[in-house]
Amino acid sequence: MGQWEVFLSPYRQAVDELKIKLKGMRSQFGIMSANSPIEFVTGRVKPLASIYDKSFDKGIPFEPNPRLGNELQDIAGVRIMCQFVDDIATVTELIRQRNDMKVIEEKDYITHSKPSGYRSHHMIVEYPVETIQGRIVVVAEIQIRTLAMNFWASIEHSLNYKYKGIFPEEIKNRLQSAAEAAFRLDEEMSSIKSEIHEAQAYFSEVKEATNTAIHKSTDKEERES
Repeated sequence: MGQWEVFLSPYRQAVDELKIKLKGMRSQFGIMSANSPIEFVTGRVKPLASIYDKSFDKGIPFEPNPRLGNELQDIAGVRIMCQFVDDIATVTELIRQRNDMKVIEEKDYITHSKPSGYRSHHMIVEYPVETIQGRIVVVAEIQIRTLAMNFWASIEHSLNYKYKGIFPEEIKNRLQSAAEAAFRLDEEMSSIKSEIHEAQAYFSEVKEATNTAIHKSTDKEERES
């Protein structure tokens, strides 16, 4: 286990740093009083059991070495959630323009969804991490999708474990229909994007004003007590 801890340590560092940087992008939009295309960011390092399964499927020795890291490009994984479909293109362009990572591959499963109905935009990046042993370049996967796409993918992932990838025909058809329904929802929400942003801005202003009034009232009561 010691060798695996050493091998996976740069991947954990990469995930932590990428999450901070991508969340920082979201904060910058807020500072500029602009609508952020990023709703929230999550990340994980692939569990050893999943690394074993995938290495077995690919016929790669289950050993902590550079070949495994190059062949399995999603050991380090970060997921960016967006509210609207067109936000995905904005986020991908922002990532392409960055100098702290290099995009080496992209897979557009939104324009060309998988037969199952799966939709997401995948970016494979090379990201350098500084360690006590020097710089190590880690290959990481960044998935960018809407909240609706993520909900569908989470359900499909759970069912995939139950049926071990072989879905009954009825379940497969229902999943495909659900994927199309989720995408239609995304498209419908995008058509009223400006109205949604206005409503969210109004809600934030009201909430902030209410919080300010509550704080002032509390401060006054404390002074008078």
